[in-house]
Amino acid sequence: MIFWQLFFTFFQIGLFTIGGGYAMIPMIEEEVVRQGWLTHTQLVDFIAVAESTPGPFAVNTATYVGIITGSNVNGSLLWGLLGAFCATLGVIMPSFLIILLIAKCFTSFQDNRLVKGALYGMHPAVVGLIAAAALSLAKGNLYTSLSFVSASDFLSSFQLLPVFIFLAVLAVSFWKKKIHPVKLILLSAVLGIVCCSAQELLLG
Repeated sequence: MIFWQLFFTFFQIGLFTIGGGYAMIPMIEEEVVRQGWLTHTQLVDFIAVAESTPGPFAVNTATYVGIITGSNVNGSLLWGLLGAFCATLGVIMPSFLIILLIAKCFTSFQDNRLVKGALYGMHPAVVGLIAAAALSLAKGNLYTSLSFVSASDFLSSFQLLPVFIFLAVLAVSFWKKKIHPVKLILLSAVLGIVCCSAQELLLG
């Protein structure tokens, strides 16, 4: 059943992803797109939404994928809510169980040389996963198509507007170091509306 598949898929994602929500993006992308639940473009769009809304990124994504996939079974909102429940339960269950185990045992092995070495080795892997997620998101936002046959295709599908918005928000964040993240999100939304409207007027 699709609901068991949703639970098991997100259980795997929650179990084998170390480093939090951003580090989960490559695995979420691989599983969700491969199984046809969302397209790459839809996933990139929702990542922006999930990062702009309250709650953990992984939970937001699992809930969204679950409700969309469940609703596709027969168009019923009830099935969508059941899909959201299964996917969300799957992604939070590994962390819940592991934290229970660690809370009970961590004090007895936190100074163990092997444990310290393992945690030390995981740090650069987490950075690599987050960097891979950033590159994947950049590709999805900077190019209208990810299928390049020639150099001309590569250049013609490149989008300048996302680069402009990224640089503008980056400049503001460096200029006003204590600016609240919500203000940056609202600024990027306003820039997106203005730039897209201007582009439609110029092309239309």
